[in-house]
Amino acid sequence: MTSRTLGIGFLTPALVAVFIFFFLPVMLTVVFAFTNMSTSTGITDGDYRIIGDRLRNLSDAGVSQASIDKLEAAGYQITEAGLAALAEQFGEDTADELRDDFLGQSYAKRRDLERVLRSLDDPIRKTRDRKAAADLFAVSIINTRFDTEEEFRAALTSTGIDAGDHDALTRFAYTGWGWTRDNFRLLLELPSTLRYAANTAFYVLCTLSFNILFGLFLAISTFYLPAKLANTFRAIWFLPRILPPVLYVLMWNWFTWDTGFISTVTGWFGVPQQNWMMQTTTRAWTVIILINGFVGASLGMILFSSAIKAIPTSMLYASEVDGANRWQQVRYIILPQLRWPILFMTAYQTLSLLTSFEYILLATDGGPGRATEVWALAAYHTALNNYGGNLQYGLGAAYALVLVVIGIAASALYLRLFNFRELLIKPRIEQ
Repeated sequence: MTSRTLGIGFLTPALVAVFIFFFLPVMLTVVFAFTNMSTSTGITDGDYRIIGDRLRNLSDAGVSQASIDKLEAAGYQITEAGLAALAEQFGEDTADELRDDFLGQSYAKRRDLERVLRSLDDPIRKTRDRKAAADLFAVSIINTRFDTEEEFRAALTSTGIDAGDHDALTRFAYTGWGWTRDNFRLLLELPSTLRYAANTAFYVLCTLSFNILFGLFLAISTFYLPAKLANTFRAIWFLPRILPPVLYVLMWNWFTWDTGFISTVTGWFGVPQQNWMMQTTTRAWTVIILINGFVGASLGMILFSSAIKAIPTSMLYASEVDGANRWQQVRYIILPQLRWPILFMTAYQTLSLLTSFEYILLATDGGPGRATEVWALAAYHTALNNYGGNLQYGLGAAYALVLVVIGIAASALYLRLFNFRELLIKPRIEQ
C-alpha cells in the first residue's frame, strides 16, 4: 500500500503537467473552434449595432426589403425627448414653439426638418446649428449602440420594423461571439485550404526524409572516426539545435539574402545580386527544408549514434574476421539494429513537423506569395497575426483542431504500423 501511494505521489506532478499542457489546451481549442470569436466580437458579451456600411448584407441575413427600406429612411420625428435636448442647447422658446405646432410629426429627410427650424418665429439661423438641432430628433437606429437585446428590440418596434424581421436583425446586429459550425464549412470552401494541406504534406515528407537520412549518414560516418574527431564533428552538427531559432534563421538570412554571402561570391563572377531564399518558390522550399532539416538531423545523429554504440562490438569484430567491409557492416549489422530508433524518429519528427512553423515564420513568413504557407502557420496567421487586422480566433482554432485530429490519427497509425508494443515488452531472455 505504501509503495502504491508513493508511486501515485511521483506520478501526480506528471499527471498535472499533462492536464495543464496537453489536455486543457486541446479542450480549449475544441471550444474555440466552434465559435465565431474574433477581434471584432471580443471575448466577452457584445452589444447590438447595425453599421451603415453593412446594410447591403441585410438581405443575405434574411431581412425583408421593406424593413431594410424603413431602416434606411427612418427619418426624424419631433418627440419630447428631442425637444428636451433642444431646449438645453437652443432655448425654451424655440422648443415650446416647435412643441405647439409640430409635436409628433415625422420627416423623411433632415433638410425637411431644417426647413421647419428655419421657419419658426424664433428660428435657428446658422446652418451648422440647424443640422445639429435636427440630429436631436433622428429616429434611425443605424450606427446606434444598444447594450442589451431588449433595448435593441424596443428600438426596432419604435422604428416600425416588421416584427417578423426582429430575430434576423437581432442576430445580424449582435457584435459579440456565438456558437457556430461555420468555421469547418469555411475550411472546406476556401481555395487556400487545399494549398495549405499540400504545402504541409510536401514540407513534412521532404523534411522528414532529410532528417532521417542525413541523421543516419552523420551517425554512421562519425562512428568510424576516431573518438575525439567524431565528438568534434557531432558538436558542430548539433549547433543548429541548441542555437536560438531567431539567431539560427538570421544566419541563413545572412547567407542567402541579396546582400549575403552567396550573392557576394556569385557577384564576383558577374551574377546579379538576388535573394536566394525568396527569389522563387523552389528556392524558398529548398532553404526551408535545409533549415529545418539540419535541426532535425542533429537530433537523429545523437539518437542513432547512441544506438550504434549499443551494438555489441563483438558482432563488428566477427564481421571483420569474416571479411566484411564497412558497407556490409552498415547494411547487415548496423541498419537492422537501428530499426526501432528509426521508427521512433520517424513518428516523433512527423508529429513535430506537422505542428512546427517557427522556422518558416522567421525565414519566409509563408512567402513568396503564400507559396510556403503550411497549415500550422496558417492557423497562426489567422488567429494571432494577420494582415487584415481582424484576428479570427475561432477559425484559427478550427485550423489547429484539424492538426490535433491528424496528429492523433498519425500516432495511432504509427503504433499500429510499427508495432511499438514489441518495443515495450521484456526481452525473451528475461521472460
